[in-house]
Amino acid sequence: MTDIIDGDGVWSDESDWDAVDFDELADDEESIAVPTVAIVGRPNVGKSTLVNRILGRREAVVEDLPGVTRDRVSYEANWAGRRFKVQDTGGWEPDAKGLQQAVAAQAEFAMKTADVVVVVVDATVGATATEEAVARVLRRAETPVVLAANKVDDERGESEAAALWSLGLGEPYAISAAHGRGTGDLLDAILAALPETPREGTGSGGPRRVALVGKPNVGKSSLLNKLSGGDRAVVDSVAGTTVDPVDELVELGGKIWNFVDTAGLRKKVHFASGHEYYASLRTKGAIEAAEVVVLLIDSSQPVTEQDLRVLSMVIDAGRALVIAFNKWDLMDEDRRYQLDKEIDRELARVPWARRVNISAKTGRAVQKLVPALESSLESWDQRITTGQLNNWLKEVVAATPPPMRGGRLPRVLFATQAATRPPTFVLFTTGFLEAGYRRFLERKLRETFGFEGSPVRINVRVREKRKK
Repeated sequence: MTDIIDGDGVWSDESDWDAVDFDELADDEESIAVPTVAIVGRPNVGKSTLVNRILGRREAVVEDLPGVTRDRVSYEANWAGRRFKVQDTGGWEPDAKGLQQAVAAQAEFAMKTADVVVVVVDATVGATATEEAVARVLRRAETPVVLAANKVDDERGESEAAALWSLGLGEPYAISAAHGRGTGDLLDAILAALPETPREGTGSGGPRRVALVGKPNVGKSSLLNKLSGGDRAVVDSVAGTTVDPVDELVELGGKIWNFVDTAGLRKKVHFASGHEYYASLRTKGAIEAAEVVVLLIDSSQPVTEQDLRVLSMVIDAGRALVIAFNKWDLMDEDRRYQLDKEIDRELARVPWARRVNISAKTGRAVQKLVPALESSLESWDQRITTGQLNNWLKEVVAATPPPMRGGRLPRVLFATQAATRPPTFVLFTTGFLEAGYRRFLERKLRETFGFEGSPVRINVRVREKRKK
């Protein structure tokens, strides 16, 4: 039997074991895996509008122009007490070419990995050849399908929605994503088709996604071109050349990687306007959709507030991280000394991030990105067994108990790793643990198990006192 800690920091294997509520392990709403609902369809049928309606807030970018959404972007949603992820996708076109082909590939991947697929059709247009092609693909798949007939703003459009029975995807749910009409019934149908747990292996598949992020003119597009061996991204000395995320499949180290070049972030999203606002949102979405992020910093210039703001976005998204100090060919000894001081001061919050010194222009050391990416992703995917974790916790807490709080010493009853990507741990305690002590546990956790290149999250669940 695994031991637990008593009030003096000494471990016991007797009566205190009953204090651990193992049912809580499955109820940790902060980190438990949840099923995924993919929203797919032609461009400009209202997929992102429906996503915002399901979320109850404006998250997905919506414009009257088709093709605004390009990446798969996931959002947390809740309906009738059930939690699930909603995955917004780019428009699906069966004969797409170029960039649209990459968009279609993302939508197809979402259909293959989601637990429920919602096909959105513009009821005012009816079933086109594209919808019929989608229907043929989905009828052969085992994934449950829910058909949403969008833009039915009143009863007069009901007959247009009924005509979509011809697709063979079951009942078409007449909705208006813009006004909310019928979306409640649609969500009930989604929940009815949604499994309790996500299908195995939905977290990965296909090339690993790498987002290149940083402030304008830091060399993101130059790095993508150097890695791909071509002029995939437009490069100019004028900052802000890249506006839309640019996808490119690149072979490195014997593997295929999906690199995404993003727009440089000039301002906070809330203060940006026009195309900068949408570029900022798309960059944020690219970070959310990525598995590992390469943050490029201009090593020849002081670390700026923009660099730190992008870093915060990556940390908040919980993505694996590699920091690439670009333009190393422009460095001299004085600047290297200053940069070391800036790293110690400005990047102290991410001592775990892998660092690589490169020059995208000359190609210096860009090959070192591969081991940095691989080790960061390995840490991001890493899982520690419950036995290992609690044996480690026993030794750490016995040597350094948590500080007193309110005259009482909190007891750490049990620990479990509730999730990966990023590694998330839940501590079950009898009292609140101070932030400083949680940082101490994270540092000790990294010393023992590594997790280099990946953020680590530690959540505390305080046991409520039970009535005798």
